[in-house]
Amino acid sequence: MRNNELATVAQLTEFDEVIDVRSEAEFAEDHIPGAINCPALNNEERAHVGTLYTRVSPFDAKKVGAALISRNIARHLDETLSNRPRNWKPLVYCWRGGQRSDAFTTVLQHIGWRANRLAGGYKAYRHAVIDDLAVLPAQFSWRVVCGMTGAGKSRLLRALAKAGAQVLDLEALAAHRGSVLGNLPGAPQPAQKMFESLVWHALRAFDRARPVFVESESKKIGNLRTPEALIEAMWAADCINLSAPTELRVPMLMHEYVHLVRDPAALGERLDRLRQLHGHERIASWKAMSVAGDTGTLVRELLELHYDPAYTRSIDKHYKRLAQALQIEVQRDADDEFDRLAAICISA
Repeated sequence: MRNNELATVAQLTEFDEVIDVRSEAEFAEDHIPGAINCPALNNEERAHVGTLYTRVSPFDAKKVGAALISRNIARHLDETLSNRPRNWKPLVYCWRGGQRSDAFTTVLQHIGWRANRLAGGYKAYRHAVIDDLAVLPAQFSWRVVCGMTGAGKSRLLRALAKAGAQVLDLEALAAHRGSVLGNLPGAPQPAQKMFESLVWHALRAFDRARPVFVESESKKIGNLRTPEALIEAMWAADCINLSAPTELRVPMLMHEYVHLVRDPAALGERLDRLRQLHGHERIASWKAMSVAGDTGTLVRELLELHYDPAYTRSIDKHYKRLAQALQIEVQRDADDEFDRLAAICISA
């Protein structure tokens, strides 16, 4: 690829590294997965140059912007990019593939690196994600792991991945376990656009000739929406029904949510969100169990009175092939047990 040619989204894998030169705020909302952020203009600088452009003149804005961009490129060369080898081939992009990425790429090329910039920048990338997410899910053979809360669906997905199966772990990508108690400690959910980028990135890596395992989900995982074409493909897919007796589900669920077991105040705040469904008296009783350390009884009641009925209604409504599902049962709370179940799923 010659220096005067622009790269496309389809050519992302041809580069050693992808550099997003947009501001920190733009990068945080969404970016090409795996890209590093080397802002040509940081948040404050971008706002300042934009104000100059509209209130003073484009000439003054470009003059100030050029000086800022030059200093920032120099800093990135001294710091983040200082150890890149002679034959390094990076791809650079900004919002529209314009001045910020052009300036950055030009400097990298003059150094001798095989740098190029993304045609259309982030906007072109975003359009590609939207278009691909509308068609990619239908191109795969899905295996949807269904089962009551606490049966170990996410644990089975991890065992499947360890065994070499193709796995789309939507809850991991969404940083949420998909229920009112599902927030992960210290891990805020990504923005909707970033979640879609992560799903897109995962789908592009899958082999269409092999099945993809995914956990049964609803249209929302926490605050994030599952891409429409993906959820429709999942609803129409073959199912695996994972079951476990309640006496196993309770301790497994307590282990998964150990951060809430150890923090009655945080658990109480989450339980308050169920007040409209279960009333003040029941919520007060559950919160008292948490404070008293009677978490086993609390989890059992949550399963029997809240999660199981809600899950049954949702799963029966959406997953049309559940009646023909492969039936597997957890018999022990052990990693090798989930390895055994994963082997059954792969060979089925």
